[in-house]
This record gives sequence, C-alpha cells and structure tokens, in this order.
Amino acid sequence: MDQMLSRWQPTALSLLRFIIGLLLFQYGVAKIFKFPVLPYFANPPPLIMTAGAMELVLGALLMVGLFTRPVAFILSGEMAFAYFISHFPKGFLPLINGGTAAIAFCFACLYLATSGGGPISLDKMLRNKD
Repeated sequence: MDQMLSRWQPTALSLLRFIIGLLLFQYGVAKIFKFPVLPYFANPPPLIMTAGAMELVLGALLMVGLFTRPVAFILSGEMAFAYFISHFPKGFLPLINGGTAAIAFCFACLYLATSGGGPISLDKMLRNKD
C-alpha cells in the first residue's frame, strides 16, 4: 500500500498547494471585492483589507506555484497572526473561537514552505529552463 500511494506523493503535494492557494484566494476576493457578500466582511477594518490583499495576491501565486516557499511562509505567518489577533481572544479552544481554519491554513502553508510547490508548478518549470 505504501509503495502504491507514495508514487502519487509529488502530485498530491502540487494539488495541496493549488487547493490551499484557491481557498486563500477566495477569502481575498470576499474581503476585497465583497463577493460573495458575507456579513462579517461587509465593512471591514483596514487590517482585514490588508489581510484580504495578501490572501488575494499570495493565494494566486500559491495556486500557480510561483515563489511557493516564501509565499507559503508569509501566508503561514499571516494565518498565525490572524488566529492570535482575531480568534484566540474569544476563547482557548479553536472549535469554540472559530479559529480552526486559520490554524489549518497556518500549518498547511508551513508545510508548503518546507516542501516546495511540487512537480506541477511554475517554480519547477522555471527551474528546469536553467
């Protein structure tokens, strides 16, 4: 079983990178362009708009796999910051304070920062041209 599944690991890494980027990109679109209309992003403060801009741009870079390691590292830090600024003050447990997604994004991006973008990425394509 391990041998059969391990051959798909590089492709799964690229898929993980794309999906994490897409999910963060959607948060950026919701915060910046107000689509879809969400009540908690209706009139966001400047800090939320800054986070939205980062999620929009860096999420797009993550989707295509360009500068994956530094982008994922920055997004990991942003998600940790978001958790401790927004969620942690509401309570200790992530299930109660609504911070489960922020923690999951933080550690998924931390993993991507250490592992790279995988074989299906612009990073890999540009590296092979040299």
